[in-house]
Amino acid sequence: MQFFIDRDTLLKPLQMVSGAIERRHTLPILSNVLLDVSMDQLSLTGTDLEIELVAAVPLTQVQSTGRVTIPAKKLLDICRSLPEGSPLHIAVQGDNCIVSTGKSKFTLATLSASDYPNLESWQGEVEFELSRAQLRKLLDDTAFSMANQDVRYYLNGLLFEVDNGTLRTVATDGHRLALSSMELPVVAGQQKQVIIPRKGVLELMRLLASDDQLIRLAIGQNHIRLLDSQFSFSSKLIDGRFPDYRRVLPRNSSKQVTAHRSVLKDACVRASILSNEKYRGVRFTLSNGELQIVANNPEHEQAEEVIEVEYQGDTLEIGFNVGYVLDVLNTLATDLVIMHLSDANSSSLVEGVGNQGALYVVMPMRL
Repeated sequence: MQFFIDRDTLLKPLQMVSGAIERRHTLPILSNVLLDVSMDQLSLTGTDLEIELVAAVPLTQVQSTGRVTIPAKKLLDICRSLPEGSPLHIAVQGDNCIVSTGKSKFTLATLSASDYPNLESWQGEVEFELSRAQLRKLLDDTAFSMANQDVRYYLNGLLFEVDNGTLRTVATDGHRLALSSMELPVVAGQQKQVIIPRKGVLELMRLLASDDQLIRLAIGQNHIRLLDSQFSFSSKLIDGRFPDYRRVLPRNSSKQVTAHRSVLKDACVRASILSNEKYRGVRFTLSNGELQIVANNPEHEQAEEVIEVEYQGDTLEIGFNVGYVLDVLNTLATDLVIMHLSDANSSSLVEGVGNQGALYVVMPMRL
């Protein structure tokens, strides 16, 4: 295998696939990137056995084709350290891969491409197209609510649901829930529920631009695949049953509060400074036209904020983890937010005025 490539041309796809590669792995070959050279194309593959990323770039100077795996991080560091526009000559000699440019030469150890694992072939049960921006919005709206290393393994990921013309993402860690949906006529009549693992979701968010370029999604029994013009992404799915999120959504909230998102957010940020560092609890006290936010900590310090809100009704006191409230307010981009409340022991439903499709549930805290 021997070919020429510009440093800048190689760097971008190499950065893409490196996100799937584990640096500390029991299988040494999983620290490597697979280079596959045909007559007019270089394909780069990275995997950790759970997710797989493949990116391809055209080649104009190929002296010989072939496949080899070399240490991904070392190749990436070499490319980053070289001047922009450096012409690279990459050649396999015996058990080594030689990367050279100008008076610089790097000899890297290789492992056989035949030993490189790849996700088994599979058929998509549901396939459709949508724009990068549409998928990006669904992920941005909900991913922050995923659990992280929870023993309930099915919460360490994102529910992806196709439901008769609606595409929906849902995430929960048991204390809060985020839901986002959009109408997608191309999936009319189809139904499918899968759980994408946390790492796969975060990789997609890293890779996806927010533009109108169409991408193709294929969902199978145990895998999901995304085909983009710049890369292909595949991930195994979490084998588990996601909680019925419909049962968590508050139905008959008797109280409704409308507030300016930025004003409420700033007040929560200031109050959080003196909240208990471990539990992050704050007390919301609602009265006519007013919301009081109070935080205390074990050092007997206290923060108190009062803001104007649209609310008419009985006085209500309810506690929240201020971090969960701020996550929602940071995700919403609307000027106004509505909080639907019932009593001190019931969950609150939060939505942005004019933000169609996104709903957030925050459990109350006992203070």
